Amino acid sequence: MNMTLKKLNQKCACLADKVKNCMKQSPCPGQITPLSESCRSGRVKICKITGDRKLCARMASLGVYAGEEAELLCPENGSQCLLKLQGATLSLDSTATRNIMVTEV
Repeated sequence: MNMTLKKLNQKCACLADKVKNCMKQSPCPGQITPLSESCRSGRVKICKITGDRKLCARMASLGVYAGEEAELLCPENGSQCLLKLQGATLSLDSTATRNIMVTEV
């Protein structure tokens, strides 16, 4: 597969924009808590993703951005959880859930 420099720059710029969008904070009403501490199933709004650039880039590649609404399917404090977002169901580990700040919708 031959990729031109122009195509490579476009692809990298797209990922860089996703990471920037991931790191910004969305205004959220109510109490903001880590996803790992959400105590019930239901709709949540993603307010901010904390952590390093690597985690933020990984979340951006999965479509997890500040301002998005998602459905929390099986919350258990400190363990893996399922997050239904944009038609996909994501299984997130405890590191990711500690760094995704949400509020209930």
